[in-house]
Amino acid sequence: MASRFLAKPEWHFYFERIAGALEGKRAQVEVTGLRLGDQIEAKWVPLLGITYDQKNDLVEIALEGLDHLVRKPNSIAVDEGPDGLNGLEIVDADQYRQIVTLASPLRLPAPDR
Repeated sequence: MASRFLAKPEWHFYFERIAGALEGKRAQVEVTGLRLGDQIEAKWVPLLGITYDQKNDLVEIALEGLDHLVRKPNSIAVDEGPDGLNGLEIVDADQYRQIVTLASPLRLPAPDR
């Protein structure tokens, strides 16, 4: 999925830098692992933001009605395109993969009156 891996010292500043570009996006959060299988935690919910807390070694994916927390992430890979961040994959200490896919809502023209 990912086009590049982020170095750990870059995580906090990366999410701060792209915060404005995430406004209005919707997210699907999928968690996968051998013991867990494949679980959809959120399906196309408005995204409020993504942050990395260095002190607590924690990634927070804030969604409308849900905070998805990834404790002790080992790696973060991002998929970027011409419109910015398309998604990311976070692998935690237990080797669970948190796959976040982002989409912009459709911008339909106003109806004719």
